[in-house]
Amino acid sequence: MFNPEVLWKERFRSFAKETGSYLRYIFNGHLMIVVLFLLGTAAFYYQDWIKTLQPDFPAAWIIAGILSVVLTYSPIQTFLTEADKIFLLPLETKLADYFRKSFLFSLSLQSYLLLMVLAVLMPLHVKVDGADFQSFFSLLFAVILIKLINLLIRWHVQYFIESSVKWTDSIIRFFINIVLLYFLFSAAPFLFAAVPALILIFFYLYYKKQTTLKGLKWEQLIEEEERRMNAFYRVANMFTDVPKLRDRSRRRKWLDWLINRIPYRQDLSFSHLYMRTFARSGDYFGLFVRLTAIGGAALYFVTYGPGQILFALLFMYLTGFQLLPLWNHHQNKLWVRLYPLTEKTRRKSFTSLLVGILLFQAFVFAAIVLMKGELLFGAIILAAGTAFSFFFVYFYSLKKLT
Repeated sequence: MFNPEVLWKERFRSFAKETGSYLRYIFNGHLMIVVLFLLGTAAFYYQDWIKTLQPDFPAAWIIAGILSVVLTYSPIQTFLTEADKIFLLPLETKLADYFRKSFLFSLSLQSYLLLMVLAVLMPLHVKVDGADFQSFFSLLFAVILIKLINLLIRWHVQYFIESSVKWTDSIIRFFINIVLLYFLFSAAPFLFAAVPALILIFFYLYYKKQTTLKGLKWEQLIEEEERRMNAFYRVANMFTDVPKLRDRSRRRKWLDWLINRIPYRQDLSFSHLYMRTFARSGDYFGLFVRLTAIGGAALYFVTYGPGQILFALLFMYLTGFQLLPLWNHHQNKLWVRLYPLTEKTRRKSFTSLLVGILLFQAFVFAAIVLMKGELLFGAIILAAGTAFSFFFVYFYSLKKLT
């Protein structure tokens, strides 16, 4: 006899066991020490920045904008697998309890995220808007209620196969959320906040009615579940090998000029391979761009000279460390082993690419500091970044390239 509750418990137990095994590697890694240090430093500067704010600072809009992003993005963890579209499809009408538990799990997980984001934003709200910390729990309760409605809407939107419906839903909900949260955090009259709240509820009722006769889009739900798990696997892959990590490639045509700069020679075959992999496969290029952007923003706002140098080196370390898995990206592909090239040639191609990436990042960080008029610290960052690039690639990473 099919029991949806037993099935959900088995799926959740399997999910918790697998993610827990990888989280052990993540939290025990020395990279977490660096991340915690960065978070502590960011918290220190954040508190100092808040002290400088004036009453006319648009804190309510900023808080509403940040929280609206978290509220609008409302995925529902279903734990579905590829085989489910064959074996569970005939049982769709009996899966109401299964998806209800998935919904509640997703709400609990995302409520915890809202708790952390609101805790970070609360000092800003207290400083500028004159609120007190005692209002934290009432605000948290209100935000979780808004998240509940957003999740309900998103669940019914998943019954549509058209991508335009999903994008339209996300855009509309984002603007409704931001207006609702602005009224909430600016202490506007209750009627002002009630209007966007009622519109949000109307949207839920509208989509619920529209999907009454629609069936679940199983392939779409399974694809979204795989995409979420693959995102987690990419993070875990920075700390240990993840066999289940699926490689996704996407051509970035505007980066072809980088690949075309490499001459077509036999000894540069691995250079072509690693450059194409960096530009097109996985999330290597996106990771590099994000860390460079975040590090550049940190250097722009940090005014303490030695702190700027430390921040530059820390972000270069994070970039280099998280690009090391690129070395083993093709380890399970037999055809790569057929190259008539030595291991030394392969290693030279990889290290040349990695040192080039880190040198470029050092130049960007130095340029940001130089634009602020701090010539001495800009030159030090460039020199220290250059030295760190060669040390990291040709000394530190040697044990990792196996």
